[in-house]
Amino acid sequence: MSMAVTANAPARRVNPWLAAWVVALAATVALHFIRDQVPWAFKFPRELVWPLRFWISDFMKWLMEGFDLGLFTFREFTRFISWLIDQPYWVARSLLSDGFLRGVGSDAVEVFPRLSWVAVIGMVMLMGHYARDWKLSALVGLCFAYLAVFGQWDSAMITLSSIVIAVPFGVLGGLAVGIFGYRSRRRELAITPFLDLMQTVPVFAYLVPILILFGFGPVSAMIATIIYAMPPMVRVTLLALKQVPAEVVESGRMSGCTRRQLLWKVLIPSAKPTLMVGVNQVVMLSLNMVIIASMIGAGGLGYEVLTALRRLKIGEGIEAGVAITLLAITLDRLSQAFARRQPDVHQDGGQGAAPLWRRYPYLAAAIAVMALTWSLSAIAPVFRNYPEALEITTGAFWDDMVRYINITFFDQLDGAKNFLLLNAMIPFKRFLLAQPWVAVVGLVALAGYQLGGLRLALLTGALALFMAVVGQWPKSMISVYLIGMAVVIASLIGIPIGIYAAGNDAFHRVIQAIIDTLQTLPSFVYLMPVVMLFRVGDFAAMLAVIAYALAPAIRYTDHGIRQVPPHLIEAAVAAGCTRRQILWKVRMPMALPEILLGINQTIMMALSMLVITALVGTRDLGQEVYIALTKADTGRGIVAGLCVAFIAIIADRLISAWSVRRKAELGLE
Repeated sequence: MSMAVTANAPARRVNPWLAAWVVALAATVALHFIRDQVPWAFKFPRELVWPLRFWISDFMKWLMEGFDLGLFTFREFTRFISWLIDQPYWVARSLLSDGFLRGVGSDAVEVFPRLSWVAVIGMVMLMGHYARDWKLSALVGLCFAYLAVFGQWDSAMITLSSIVIAVPFGVLGGLAVGIFGYRSRRRELAITPFLDLMQTVPVFAYLVPILILFGFGPVSAMIATIIYAMPPMVRVTLLALKQVPAEVVESGRMSGCTRRQLLWKVLIPSAKPTLMVGVNQVVMLSLNMVIIASMIGAGGLGYEVLTALRRLKIGEGIEAGVAITLLAITLDRLSQAFARRQPDVHQDGGQGAAPLWRRYPYLAAAIAVMALTWSLSAIAPVFRNYPEALEITTGAFWDDMVRYINITFFDQLDGAKNFLLLNAMIPFKRFLLAQPWVAVVGLVALAGYQLGGLRLALLTGALALFMAVVGQWPKSMISVYLIGMAVVIASLIGIPIGIYAAGNDAFHRVIQAIIDTLQTLPSFVYLMPVVMLFRVGDFAAMLAVIAYALAPAIRYTDHGIRQVPPHLIEAAVAAGCTRRQILWKVRMPMALPEILLGINQTIMMALSMLVITALVGTRDLGQEVYIALTKADTGRGIVAGLCVAFIAIIADRLISAWSVRRKAELGLE
């Protein structure tokens, strides 16, 4: 009887994906045993490497020296664009920083003075009060007062001059491209890969071609800033226009609007709140570029931070970094306030006949402040420049604190560094470098096929293969090792903090304020303390990446747990679950897709930090990009930058596909 039951029992089916992974891993191990017979599987044959870097460099040389457009050369065309951008920048810089001058160099004579520090602070406070209330006015006033009191005013005004020009170009350019993509699904699909590349290719990679095309100076820095900051505006524009309710669009059409009127009279006004989010992103990303832009002639606060890093003056660097952060906070709060501000509603009854100063009181007040301070500055210099005798600095304090920590805790710091290097970082690095590139490409493609089908498999496999074909496989694996270690540690720190913040409102508010501040700090600022404490090398680079990329792991974990539907929590409580069981059996599984998206963002931020860490001695793709910048080697920088971008795209596509599938399984879509 028992034999009959056994014979009739259905055979246990083997999970095909599990079988595929076992076969793939077994094949990888087998390659190690026949390494001598298949050396090409471990090191891509040199004779088959694509000389892509030389092709790109030769093309760039031809573009600048041999491409003639008829009436003018391509070089003359790019220089004309530089001249066009330089004109508004000259006005902004003259108004905020240098004053209006006649002549050049030592022969220059001031024709009209710049705005005084009192006038700028006054106008910023007026903007804050107009946008929201006196609290915002006081906040932005204090932020700008810091710039004067701590001796950062001149540098800050140079930075602000470039920001007030780069941001409008980035916003208008992003809006135009977004509208172009919104008009046609085919266009949207065509521009999406370019947006992905613009957001993932390291900025250093396209600094070299920008320098060649537009020359060294602030204009090139602004163009790099615009390219870096524009993609979020494009994506936000596409999203905002799609979210306009269909009934609003139909109402506009029924009113007889033309296609252009429908766009500018209906769609854009309806999408304005969301579009302002894009404006805010352009502002923040532009400020995040100020240090990198200083490498190609932008000057300002970025140059101060870069100089402090090179001289290892942590105090000076922190003060300049805080100045950038406060500038970012000011512009961030103002842009958010303007986004939420309701338009003024003027009452009839003679309002149109009222004097201009009554109809536009804030504009009148700003003009009065400018006129008054210009008059007073001619009498009392204190109204023009903040007195140097009243400036204060905390540079010595920070330098002394780092010196004390180095002397007092040297053994502990060095021990922790050596422990992680010898027991985790170096073994993981050697493991990745030892793997056959053929097997890694196959495993990446298999993951893509399992999560997203044939199209994703072809995409991820091709991007991974590109790194081998262009001869950048070893440096790509070193980059994966450094980013992988940083992301794992950042997740181990950030996810528990996010879990605790989700269950404690007071801690949630504190941690949100902290990570908001951390995300406004320039990336270079994170390098200074780790270099001072741990010297240069992979360990210092990893700590800087962790600090910079930690925020998304916390934020998304907190948000994901808080978004779990309340009825599921109530059902778990009714079933008698303890608080711990509710967390691990209900909240965490439901929040896992959101947490994975947070890890995805952590990876993206870590990769964006990769080139910055080249300054502290890493030997990865970031170092390749940095060397290319110092040698003005366009092809070398772009190829290495593309490899960084492709690592980011592979991680993004795989994690996003897994998150979408998991949400569908949980019924969250």
